[in-house]
Amino acid sequence: MFDKILIANRGEIACRVIKTAKKMGIKTVAVYSEADKHALHVAMADEGVHIGPPPANQSYIVIDKIMQAIKDTGAQAVHPGYGFLSENPKFADALDAAGVAFIGPPKRAIEDMGDKITSKKIAKEAGVNTVPGYMGLIEDADEAVKISGEIGYPVMIKASAGGGGKGMRIAWNDQEAREGFQSSKNEAASSFGDDRIFIEKFVTQPRHIEIQVLCDAHGNGLWLNERECSIQRRNQKVVEEAPSPFLDPETRKAMGEQAVALAKAVGYTSAGTVEFIVDGEKNFYFLEMNTRLQVEHPVTELITGIDLVEQMIRVANGEPLSITQDDVKINGWAIENRLYAEDPYRNFLPSIGRLTRYRPPAEGELGEGIVRNDTGVYEGGEISMYYDPMIAKLCTWGPTRDAAIETMRNALDSFEVEGIGHNLPFVAAVMDHERFITGNITTAFIAEEYPDGFVGVTLSDEKLREVAAAAAAMNRVAEIRRTRISGTLDNHERKVGDEWNIALQGESFDVTIAADKTGSSVTFADGAVIRVDGDWTPGHALAHMTVDGNPLVLKVGKISGGFRIRSRGADLKVHVRTPRQAELARKMPEKQPPDTSKMLLCPMPGLIVSMNVAEGDEVQEGQALCTVEAMKMENILRAERSGTVKKINAGPGDSLAVDDVIMEFE
Repeated sequence: MFDKILIANRGEIACRVIKTAKKMGIKTVAVYSEADKHALHVAMADEGVHIGPPPANQSYIVIDKIMQAIKDTGAQAVHPGYGFLSENPKFADALDAAGVAFIGPPKRAIEDMGDKITSKKIAKEAGVNTVPGYMGLIEDADEAVKISGEIGYPVMIKASAGGGGKGMRIAWNDQEAREGFQSSKNEAASSFGDDRIFIEKFVTQPRHIEIQVLCDAHGNGLWLNERECSIQRRNQKVVEEAPSPFLDPETRKAMGEQAVALAKAVGYTSAGTVEFIVDGEKNFYFLEMNTRLQVEHPVTELITGIDLVEQMIRVANGEPLSITQDDVKINGWAIENRLYAEDPYRNFLPSIGRLTRYRPPAEGELGEGIVRNDTGVYEGGEISMYYDPMIAKLCTWGPTRDAAIETMRNALDSFEVEGIGHNLPFVAAVMDHERFITGNITTAFIAEEYPDGFVGVTLSDEKLREVAAAAAAMNRVAEIRRTRISGTLDNHERKVGDEWNIALQGESFDVTIAADKTGSSVTFADGAVIRVDGDWTPGHALAHMTVDGNPLVLKVGKISGGFRIRSRGADLKVHVRTPRQAELARKMPEKQPPDTSKMLLCPMPGLIVSMNVAEGDEVQEGQALCTVEAMKMENILRAERSGTVKKINAGPGDSLAVDDVIMEFE
């Protein structure tokens, strides 16, 4: 077995590999850019090697720098994680020439399956159903428009060397095909150093289901069941689960056997994933093969009990697989939510900055389930603009799908993140969505259910009353504390009242609270009574309450006259007032936000790539105004209405912060 391996990656996946290596007694080497010198993966590894400036194309994907780090540390093998150099055949070549083991597949498999055009041709020759499309190289936007029309809209424009949702666009007409081709080409060149583009038919109402395969160099191959990855945003997976709530055993077996046959056809070794599009009739079509460890591999590990990283290391060491297909079972259900540094209230645009608070839920048992959190950050650390915005992968396991979902809900409510925008409220909303609960999902789920973007969660009347009752109980605890402090100072005791008004989410509840030694009974004006128990202490950011016998976890912050409470994706300002204060509050005018309707504001920290208009130009609704790049993704900003450009405050090459004014309109 290897004595020392180098992880040619960063963030949570580097930390994940290090954990298994330590378990196996293998020493690890981390590489890091200037931006990552204080990163968690560097602290976890036995050694760390600095490899250059923050941009990945000057550090993490520079093969010579990685090879020098290998030479300097004497590492015998390299795990590439995902992204960066994980599917780069030149890197595999360099390792082979240096006599260093690559913890991944052979160069031929990387080349054949890593290139989407080649992989589809091979799959077709092997008798695998493929989605209709144009597999040749496309020279320019005009040709892209012509091909798109021949295939028939909608079409998917993809980078041949792409992955992770980058270099991908859906086009529904000629204009979108033209713009999408250029943006995909630019992103592909920036992210992968390869700007080749191909186009295929976009299958409407599809499900994205993938098969995990594992092969050794002795001719053995097996499939480790499937993962459902249909909940995606901008072609980037957000929620994954294993197994799929849609597949039956027969379809699962057929997909698994086909995936292994394809892997063997290209001499595949190591862990890999064969992705399929599955329609409503359970017809499945080969999409692509990822010749690396997938981001969502933890859910497969949770239902099979197989450590995929360990298997990859053992295969790279020349060992045959110690398990057979009959050993692979499905035990329970697992769900993964990807926590991204992005603002769901600003159309999920990237957010960067310092994590002023980062407290994930404790890993291990939670109720009848299990919590796992794969992360690469820590409280006080920086979320950099240079890399992928994923912070962590929160995973839960349960004996049933319902149990896994309920465990995830409680884990999400217990996850504390402050200092940056993040998508915790959104994934919490998904976990409570009826379509997700019933398994009625497709890759169009987010577009269909949130067509105008995510504007937060509106709690049902039942849930709202539970939060109101909990707030009343917490307010009583806080008032008693204040009374004791002020009573000591004034040398007399102050009485805490029983009648309060709770205002939240546009609703107002008059309540009477009766406390005892274990909790409080909160009576509403209509006679309904809610029992609240808990041991919340004023100042604590989490309140673990029991409401009518059911657990309720609240994130609690202090605001003037009440609390900021977040639960199940809802973000509420809860005002707790005496009856007289409530009467006066109703007479106060509401503060109006400033008018920014005649301004184009920068929606995220980023770099202006291009400016499409000039001062004095008349623009129409939907017209492209400029392009902003953030976290390796290009975002086209469009006019919300017709107007005339009055003033332009920034230009190509300018770095902007959130809400910086890019241009003004008359």
